Amino acid sequence: MAGPSPFPWLPERLRPGKVLPGGKPAGGAPAGETGLGGSGPDRPRTSGGHTGSPQSRSQPGFSLAGGAWRPDQWLRRAAPQASCRTALSQNVSLEGAAAEVSRELRSGGGAGPGGWGGGGGSEADLALVFCSTAYASDLPRLLPLLRQTLTARHWLGCVGGGVVGTGADGSPHELEQEPALAVTLLRLPGAELQPFVLNAKQLPDLDGSAQPWLDWVGADPALAASMLLFIDPGCPSINDLISGLDYAYPQVDKVGGIAGPHSASCGSLLFDDQVVEGAVGCLIGGSWRIDPVVAQGCRPIGPVFAVERSERNVILELADGSKKATPVACLQTILETLSPAERELVRHSLFLGVGRNTFQPSGSDPSAFLVRNLLGVDPRNGAIAVAERLRLGQQVQFQLRDAAASRQELQQLLERQSQSSPEPLAALLFACLGRGKGLYGGPDGDVGICHELFPAVPISGAFCNGEIGPVAGATQLHGYTASWGFLVPNTAPDTSDAGASSDPPA
Repeated sequence: MAGPSPFPWLPERLRPGKVLPGGKPAGGAPAGETGLGGSGPDRPRTSGGHTGSPQSRSQPGFSLAGGAWRPDQWLRRAAPQASCRTALSQNVSLEGAAAEVSRELRSGGGAGPGGWGGGGGSEADLALVFCSTAYASDLPRLLPLLRQTLTARHWLGCVGGGVVGTGADGSPHELEQEPALAVTLLRLPGAELQPFVLNAKQLPDLDGSAQPWLDWVGADPALAASMLLFIDPGCPSINDLISGLDYAYPQVDKVGGIAGPHSASCGSLLFDDQVVEGAVGCLIGGSWRIDPVVAQGCRPIGPVFAVERSERNVILELADGSKKATPVACLQTILETLSPAERELVRHSLFLGVGRNTFQPSGSDPSAFLVRNLLGVDPRNGAIAVAERLRLGQQVQFQLRDAAASRQELQQLLERQSQSSPEPLAALLFACLGRGKGLYGGPDGDVGICHELFPAVPISGAFCNGEIGPVAGATQLHGYTASWGFLVPNTAPDTSDAGASSDPPA
């Protein structure tokens, strides 16, 4: 009795001993001659049980429909391909929106590079789900509805005050404060994915070892290059949570946001098939990483000052070289140099950039400043309160936010990204509701700039209650910011078989 086939990966019709149309066995030799499926009378048998010349043994081939193909090449080329599919719905009902995105993704018509093949039935490695707070009352039904028709190993997402998604025509959209659902399916060959959900009511100690944080998250930092992170708006000690994750995973770039608040009784985070509170995320490593791009949308005005005196988050005195004055006096001096339009902006769009490095001048690099809100002014002593704790000698610079500055900054940052990294498989945007139409005066302000530079890259994400991204080497919680994440391969793609089909022979 014949033993099991030595080639179980072959379709049965191609296994040795099967006769193909034309009277040839699957080994490629005419009937009666030696092939991989048997021995013939005229050729010697090798010690390994196979026959033929040394060349034929080192390069086995099969004859199919008049053409030769090599199974070793077919196996390599048929390896899973990276793929991204994304779909967007504006259906007012949650059930209708879930049905629309599922139908689009399963049909293969969703936007994005790559393909799922036969009707989109293959399993994704990671599904990212972003929906608006308009669906909050029905939110626990969302993931079960999607998982009825879509398959993915891991599910992750959040609720937002708005949704970022890419339509079937490949055009990205920012849908603010209206019903919307965006789902992105990612197939990431070679990726190390470590999803986690955290009950953040009691955090590990920030003054102790990092090991309790690592145990709490349950993910290996050696396998991670990047982290997607979403935090429920009701989570206590959000800044401490972010600091602790930086402490435990210092070499990991973190991108994400604070989910949108709502009045329903459930949380705002999506994980596997549940709605949860606290924090959820996924560490990504192996063959893939997320490149962060943080656009704060401001331009500096006036000189770079040093904090001369402060109390916690209140600045009492600034120094510009040997000249010292109160913050209000410094600002009055700057106002004299501004145009009327800029002075009008100061009334409602004035911020303070806080330098992240005391020992190197930050004036030449705006990205080294963390933009923070001004909370108030004390007219009695000219002090200002800032949404950040200050220290002696720290560099600060007043900033203005407007549409022109935001466009220019984002254009420069994305051009730098396009020149320094491989083509992204997908782009993720976590933006403040203070941007969007309120900043640009029209829809799709941020995604439109990205689409011009990356026209084939699908974009998805959410409008957040606070954005998470790195500035000057540390993860920060931002406001009025666009925190981008570009999913790119960690290594350059293999081009040795460029132009070859990834499909097996018919």
